[in-house]
Amino acid sequence: MVGGVKFEHSHRMIAQFIGVLTIVIAVWTWRADKRSWMKKLGLAALGTIIAQGILGGITVLHFLPPAVSTAHAIVGQTFFCIAVCIAMFTGRKWVAEEPATAVETQRPTLMTLSLLSVAVLYIQLILGGMFRHKGMGWEPHVINAALVTFVLTWTSVRALSRFSHVDAVRPPAVLLVSLLMVQLSLGFFAFIEKVMLGAAAVQPTPGMVLATVTHTATGALLLATAVVLAIQVWRHVPVLSEERASSGARKAVTA
Repeated sequence: MVGGVKFEHSHRMIAQFIGVLTIVIAVWTWRADKRSWMKKLGLAALGTIIAQGILGGITVLHFLPPAVSTAHAIVGQTFFCIAVCIAMFTGRKWVAEEPATAVETQRPTLMTLSLLSVAVLYIQLILGGMFRHKGMGWEPHVINAALVTFVLTWTSVRALSRFSHVDAVRPPAVLLVSLLMVQLSLGFFAFIEKVMLGAAAVQPTPGMVLATVTHTATGALLLATAVVLAIQVWRHVPVLSEERASSGARKAVTA
């Protein structure tokens, strides 16, 4: 257990434990939950964790090819998002609360912005994974970080300025912009450690490891928060279509 072996072995042991927990969740959901889409989500979690294990094995056997290692990271964060969604969908608050508490009239809609936030974060994950595994330079990841900052800030400001009164929307919007600020700081720290100070390092320094791990973990939290926000917006902020808006206007004039 020298060098990175203890970390790699610990990683596999934790992965196996997560796999067992996922099997339990999938079986439990299939047997106990009456919602058919929840059963499918439980199976999706199981399928994702299996794919994650396969990609992990390929990564080790082929000595960390950038594309496979990046896919391994992306599938892992996708599984994390599914697990967060399962926890949310099985919570008492989700079952008990009344949806559709506000109406969206602006364009682009908050739903569009929320989905765009998820999309740009996935792109950032791909670019970051390829850079981390030496599949490309740091420039695309840093450039896209500016786009991520713009989109996530726009989404959070829209959510908080227009729908801060919606209890299900406000917390993930606040968390999204808060995590964004933390992630930008960690990204700058990681850039200093890896690109400027560690460019000539034979082995990763403790600073490089700390910066990379915290940056990656915060990225996972950021993605999961964006997914939660998109789901809550879909549930609580329906879009007022032009037809409904015209109908409402006609009724108001008639009255």
